[in-house]
Amino acid sequence: MTKWLLLVYRIPRTPTAGRVFVWRKLKQLGAIAVQDAVWVLPKSRRTQEQLQWLAAEIRERKGESMLWEEEQMYATDTEMLRRQFTEPVETEYRRILADLRKKDRDFATLSKRFQDACSRDYFASEIGQQTREKLVNAGEESAS
Repeated sequence: MTKWLLLVYRIPRTPTAGRVFVWRKLKQLGAIAVQDAVWVLPKSRRTQEQLQWLAAEIRERKGESMLWEEEQMYATDTEMLRRQFTEPVETEYRRILADLRKKDRDFATLSKRFQDACSRDYFASEIGQQTREKLVNAGEESAS
């Protein structure tokens, strides 16, 4: 059963930089907005640490936050949430694979994109492993 972390927060509207900072960090982590200021991530040591850090950052910006751990959801809700996490990551892996087939591919950029996608691949996508293998093989071929 997947465990989930929910960050519930409120942050002052001004200055807007605080709200933008929190939103960008949540998007960077690949969090899903359940409601305006309620975001969810699969529980892992990394996501728990990141959300605890972000909750502290919110409080430093004169906001309020609570971090919740959810152990059980309805099966349909869990699958829907899981898809919301996997679909964007798998789409990015497919784009990387398509770009690998191009003649003028940039391995440094593709590697960076792959690392970014991996950081949001909370369910160890099979296509992620395939992308990694193809990226490594293509890099070895071009080095020869």
